[in-house]
Amino acid sequence: MAVSHPPEHPRRTVETVFRMEAPRIIAGVARIVRDVGIAEELAQDALVAALEQWPEQGVPDNPGAWLMTAARRRAVDLVRRRERYARKLAEMGRDLESAPPHLDEPADPDAIDDDLLRLVFTACHPVLSTEARVALTLRLLGGLTTAEIARAVLTPEPTVAQRISRAKRTLAAKAVAFEVPYGPDREARLGSVLEVIYLIFNEGYAATAGDDWLRPALCEDALRLARVLAGLMPKEPEVHGLAALLELQASRSAARTGPSGEPVLLKDQSRTRWNQMLIRRGFAALARAQSTADGPLGPYALQAAIAACHAHAHTYEETDWRQIAALYDLLAARTPSPVVELNRAVAVAMARGPEAGLALVDALAAEPALRDYHLLPSVRGDLLERLGRRAEARAEFERAAALARNERERGLLRARADGC
Repeated sequence: MAVSHPPEHPRRTVETVFRMEAPRIIAGVARIVRDVGIAEELAQDALVAALEQWPEQGVPDNPGAWLMTAARRRAVDLVRRRERYARKLAEMGRDLESAPPHLDEPADPDAIDDDLLRLVFTACHPVLSTEARVALTLRLLGGLTTAEIARAVLTPEPTVAQRISRAKRTLAAKAVAFEVPYGPDREARLGSVLEVIYLIFNEGYAATAGDDWLRPALCEDALRLARVLAGLMPKEPEVHGLAALLELQASRSAARTGPSGEPVLLKDQSRTRWNQMLIRRGFAALARAQSTADGPLGPYALQAAIAACHAHAHTYEETDWRQIAALYDLLAARTPSPVVELNRAVAVAMARGPEAGLALVDALAAEPALRDYHLLPSVRGDLLERLGRRAEARAEFERAAALARNERERGLLRARADGC
């Protein structure tokens, strides 16, 4: 394979290429060794080899293929060293035969995509806890280091490291197959994958705790994962629905914070700061979700349709709240939950008046799941303020501020209480 002259900062080049290619390398190696933990170690071995060789020999023309080949060779060597080599060879014959024997043989991009899809379903396997799925997905597919994940999810680094290690051990102990599920198991497993990506995005879009309201890097990681998944599963409407939702939500990011990082409510946002390219991508993904759906839209596509209503409106006053309320009716019927009902109450209040919305909110007061949910008193305070019941609204905003864990959001709620 031809190589270029050694770069001025070879280590930085190696690390940049590895971060971009790591998910594909781990996926390709995991298909051979059937263990994501070992696959990650072998990918790291390939990184070490690059750090040793590239500064002297130059960066290969196709650095990703070089790393993939180096890691796969180590994987094949490992399998051959195992005591039960004959049985492994019988199980994986085609995989072993497809391992590139020469550095100048490019890897099959379609096979890599298949491997990535297997890695997505493995990292998000329901046998793992939600926290473990999020951490492992960010590590294997997002390319984040343990320290970066810890900062992103506001969790001590040793805790995150333990979650990742335990997740790998669990996958190995449970003998989780490195495969894309089919048949009845696929829908349930796909739901787990979509949930993990959605959780990662939401934690970046509206952080549950800490000093920052937005964590753009998490949003970008989730959006990239959603786009990759949409490319790998083009016939799954809910995959496109999730991609559409994240594109449309991300389009508002620049307008959601003020000069000092304080939250800006939807009605106060400057829509000229909404990203029109992301909006167009969101509309296109929603169209694909609608065209591939055999029946009613799923929950992610319905939420994307709601976000599209906001994106279509040039001003807050032009928002079609009746359409949004109708979509929330469908969403509540499809996936009933107290949080969906609370969001529906907001839409109903905008479409039919604050009294109608307040009646729905008050009906949710006894819901155990919302007992410590700060947005319940926040929404109630907003409706009471619109009704002129300012003393009651102030009390609700104060209660919401006491429950909020994000410092920026707490400041906004206190300011609203003071405004009453």
